[in-house]
Amino acid sequence: MVRPRAGRLCATNEVKERRLEQVRYGIIGCGMMGQEHMRNIALLPETSVAAFYEPDDGMAARASAIAPAATRVGSVQALLAVKELDCLLIVSPNHCHIAQMEEIAATRALPLLVEKPLFTDPGDAAKLAAFRDSYPAPIWVAMEYRYMPVIAQFLEKAADATGGIKQLSVREHRFPFLEKVGDWNRFNRYTGGTFVEKCCHFFDLMRLAMGAEPLRVMASAAQAVNHLDEDYDGAVPDIIDSGYAIVDFDNGTRAMLELCMFAEGSAYQEELSAVGPAGKIEAFVPGPGRFWPDHLGAAPVAKLVTSPRHPQGPMTHDIPVDPTLLEAGDHNGSTFYQHQRFAAVVRGQGTPEVTLADGWAAVAMGMAAQESARTGQAVDPRQWM
Repeated sequence: MVRPRAGRLCATNEVKERRLEQVRYGIIGCGMMGQEHMRNIALLPETSVAAFYEPDDGMAARASAIAPAATRVGSVQALLAVKELDCLLIVSPNHCHIAQMEEIAATRALPLLVEKPLFTDPGDAAKLAAFRDSYPAPIWVAMEYRYMPVIAQFLEKAADATGGIKQLSVREHRFPFLEKVGDWNRFNRYTGGTFVEKCCHFFDLMRLAMGAEPLRVMASAAQAVNHLDEDYDGAVPDIIDSGYAIVDFDNGTRAMLELCMFAEGSAYQEELSAVGPAGKIEAFVPGPGRFWPDHLGAAPVAKLVTSPRHPQGPMTHDIPVDPTLLEAGDHNGSTFYQHQRFAAVVRGQGTPEVTLADGWAAVAMGMAAQESARTGQAVDPRQWM
């Protein structure tokens, strides 16, 4: 059994004290990310996958290998009919989330963990509002990056290290989008666009770190390198692979995202930097270990760097992650910690840490970035919040 490092986000002893009955998940979607969720659920005590809905036979076979006791069903309705379920997890393609949430609300409103992005179509805001106003059970939006140990420490220590963040930058230099079933992640109409599909994680971190709401987003982006020679029944992918986004917040602070999806040669995949009148704090997050070349030796370890102005002297701290957690997924151990805390909510202890409002705001910021990149104008994300 994995024994996580002690820390603000691990709460190992707290969860042990709360062990009650088995928490049994029903999962919608068992592709690459769904399987990561399943592997991490399997590491938690008194927690299991009871049933799942996955229409692709190949992905379903992989899911069954991870959770052999789980029952495969043929539809969302069939999943909701499984009596043993205590909670639900949506890990389907982005554009399916809203319809599946509505189906769940109309049939069986269990505690719900929804993968990001919460929605992809600006026209779905009214549906999301109706869902929010009527859903009687806890809803948690999956923002795994909050729970990466090094980012958790970055967030915890940022105010003291900086004297109050004035500017924040997030750099992600990574690999191109991976292949998904049906290649849905190649097109804006299914993903919401790259700034929505994957960068909502970073917009969420910006809001959380700043403790403020976004006023305007300015972005410049392009599909510069990736997927240009691909063809899907005559359709060429239209997702961006590189760009910048600047966000102004209502407390006078600002943040910037730098994205490049043809930079997998980097030692670190994500780099965060927050600066204030007292100093700077940085977090460095390695990419998935399975992509690190063997000939380079051991993969990099996450690290946290604090750089006070007075007295000057950067201090570097390695933030290792349990190897079992690194093997269980591509997100630096965060999926385990997220489920640890969500399962406690399912047991009736505590409330969701990443709310529907959080997930909604992150998507709105991504939509504003997509629109700004398209038009060349600053965009107010509040129109979609």
